[in-house]
Amino acid sequence: MILRFGYVSTALSLWEASPSRTMTFTNWKKQNSIDRKDKLYHLTEQNLKNTIRILHYNIAHGIDLYRMSSSLVPLATHPEVKWDFVTPFYEVFKEIGTLVHNNNLRVSFHPNQFTLFTSPQEHITANAIIDMTYHYEMLEAMGLHKDANINIHVGGAYGNKQEAIKRFNENFPKLEQAIRFQTTLENDDKTYTAKETLEVCEEQGVPFVFDYHHHWVNPGEEQFEELLPRIFATWERTGKAPKFHLSSPKSEKLIRAHADYVNLEFALPFIKALKAFGRSADIMIEAKAKDKAALKLVEELGKLRGFKRVDGGAIEI
Repeated sequence: MILRFGYVSTALSLWEASPSRTMTFTNWKKQNSIDRKDKLYHLTEQNLKNTIRILHYNIAHGIDLYRMSSSLVPLATHPEVKWDFVTPFYEVFKEIGTLVHNNNLRVSFHPNQFTLFTSPQEHITANAIIDMTYHYEMLEAMGLHKDANINIHVGGAYGNKQEAIKRFNENFPKLEQAIRFQTTLENDDKTYTAKETLEVCEEQGVPFVFDYHHHWVNPGEEQFEELLPRIFATWERTGKAPKFHLSSPKSEKLIRAHADYVNLEFALPFIKALKAFGRSADIMIEAKAKDKAALKLVEELGKLRGFKRVDGGAIEI
């Protein structure tokens, strides 16, 4: 079996390579129409070209797994700004998609925590649909809309978890089917446990992204090892290995915050559970040190008996 490891958004090893440069709406309002357009174009071009730099870095270092920044296009979903970001950057988006395709990379998006479908307020759901559509349109522009995933959380409980889950099941189908088909759900560190999130995934036919750190903080009553057969089953229709998230606590007090690197001792029970299950998986490292953390963990695992490093970001067991 193969475990592949990746990281989120920015390759810290590259100089000035942020793919998330942005501007505030307040700043945008202060400028005339020509300056507004120039600034949006400049920032978007920088973000997309830095994404290309990062993908080349990943290819060179044998890292097949990567989460793209949700902030590639500044103010793309703001109701007063909304602009056509695809047409002027058509070729650059296609270049990203071609790089991903030709090198068998696995990329994804993860909209922020405000993109949720459990709220009793209709405008929250409407905004979630707008945000999910924005991410899907970027994937369409890249030609990756049938391949890459958009990962979100179930959302808030609003004092009644069962009612909130019912609202999710009512609101989520308001998304276009094509977007729903690329969506994955992840357990969170405060509200929805792995089992509860898995049940929503099974109800909606959506793959489940299990976050080990979140489960450690918010475990519910279940051992995650017992859920692995059902977790893997949610991915069967995709033909892809399941995706997992891994990070470790920043400190004994800040247990929900992510440390700069992944603590090997903290991660090993999770890794050994996957080893015992015996099937390949992809693991997104959500540590603050980004690419450096992913490569360091793979290096440490490769030194353990029974683990063989077969690429910069991959381990064979």
